[in-house]
Amino acid sequence: MSLFSFFRKKKSGNIAKDRLKILLISDRVSCSPEMLELIKNDIAHVISKYMKIDAGSMEVQITKTGTSGRSAVSPVLYANIPILDIKN
Repeated sequence: MSLFSFFRKKKSGNIAKDRLKILLISDRVSCSPEMLELIKNDIAHVISKYMKIDAGSMEVQITKTGTSGRSAVSPVLYANIPILDIKN
């Protein structure tokens, strides 16, 4: 990416695509507790390949937050995962 491409005006198609992505993400934030539990299990499964974790004490939540300087609301995934040991 060059310095000049930063100042180039975005095409309306790209702007519409970005807005659609934000809309889809916003809809997905309203996920059910069952879906959140599936996400938690998937994260625990992947991380446990590399580290020994306490999956019972693991906390996962999705919240909506605004970003500074923008009025858009973005979803944020928070995960609190107690690490017991690192696997070699």
